[in-house]
Amino acid sequence: MPAMSEKKIRPEDDGRDFASAAWSIPSYLLSGMILYGGAGWLLSKWTGVIAFTPIGLILGVSLAVYLVYRKYGR
Repeated sequence: MPAMSEKKIRPEDDGRDFASAAWSIPSYLLSGMILYGGAGWLLSKWTGVIAFTPIGLILGVSLAVYLVYRKYGR
């Protein structure tokens, strides 16, 4: 295994990691809000308790932030 200073830079590593992160982070956040917010909305419609929608949104954003931290924060 080569040392880090001997590692060759490949042409495909020309900033695509940054572009990938720039698109996937908002995607995680929107997906979390849509998925868990939608589940909370459905649960609110089913039970008649309005509080499930904001709880679902907050839970979705919290889990999405955690996933972003696990993937890019290290």
